[in-house]
Amino acid sequence: MKPAPHIAVLDDEADITLLLANYLQSHGFRVSQIHNGRSLITLMDSDPADLVLLDLGLPGEDGFSIARRLRDSWRCGLVIVTGRGDAVDKVVGLEVGADDYVTKPFDLRELVARVKAVLRRLTPGTPAFAAGVSASPDKLRFAGWQLDTAARNLRSPQGEEVALTGGEFDLLQAFARHPGRVLSRDFLLEQTRGREAAPFDRTIDVQVGRLRKKIEADADDPQLIKSVRGAGYILVPPVSHG
Repeated sequence: MKPAPHIAVLDDEADITLLLANYLQSHGFRVSQIHNGRSLITLMDSDPADLVLLDLGLPGEDGFSIARRLRDSWRCGLVIVTGRGDAVDKVVGLEVGADDYVTKPFDLRELVARVKAVLRRLTPGTPAFAAGVSASPDKLRFAGWQLDTAARNLRSPQGEEVALTGGEFDLLQAFARHPGRVLSRDFLLEQTRGREAAPFDRTIDVQVGRLRKKIEADADDPQLIKSVRGAGYILVPPVSHG
């Protein structure tokens, strides 16, 4: 039997972690309740979570720094759950690698749907796209890069594996499956986040910017993923399969 996904809930308010733990456990998840960044890192070293629900408003700690450390050291889902609903905070949250951003107060059913959506994108062999795009063939190649959709990894022209967040992987996969086509922001949101997500301005722009930093020779003068003013983005090089 496949083990239950492990969710770490980090919030300084014990009643919030207990509420989330009880609800997530009722939906088949294994949950660890954490109340500070140090305890989260200890947990990740000993019993890594598949996904972390991270509050930004931690007394004496920088939630964004915790998010960066998670991204630097572990491959896991990351959903920021916070009372900080400012657009700047949302953009920064995505820039540090969050797969989703949920503001308090939130609907528990919606939160679970978002958690499941992120986990689906992280799990090899499960559909990455809500819109039902075919998942084969497994390997997509462009400009020397190789995107393995089954193993969910990306290799550079030099053969080195490049770490991508779940959202970045799904975004690149959307481009690689539609090379030479201008893809709108709405289409990319649908492909990478699904109908469960509530998109906000600049989500795709931020993720494209992060992706460019990882695959472009010069992110300020992109040659692979180009912007089309007023329309969206396009992956320029041809893509081969298999």
